Amino acid sequence: MVNMGNKLKNLRSEKNLTQKQVADRIGLAISAISSYESGTRYPSYEVLIKLARMFHVSTDYLLGITDKRNLDVTGLDDSEVNLLSQLTEMLRKKSK
Repeated sequence: MVNMGNKLKNLRSEKNLTQKQVADRIGLAISAISSYESGTRYPSYEVLIKLARMFHVSTDYLLGITDKRNLDVTGLDDSEVNLLSQLTEMLRKKSK
C-alpha cells in the first residue's frame, strides 16, 4: 500500500473536496480520512472499494499496483467515447 495516502489526497484535491466531504460521502469520520491520507491507517476492503468508486479509479491504482487511471465514460455513446480516445492519443503524442 505504498503512497496510498498521497494518492487519496491528490484525488481529493483534484475534485476540490474536503476530508469532511469525502468522509460524509462514504460514511466515515473525518479522522479516518485524515489517517488514510497520512498513512497511519489503511482502509478496510469495503472502504477501499467505496473510495475507488467515488474517485473513479481502480483499487489497484489506490494500492499502488498500477499507475493507470480509468476514465468513466458511462452515459456516453460510442462516437463520444471514440472522440475521447482520439483526444487522449493526441495529448499523449504532444507530451512525448
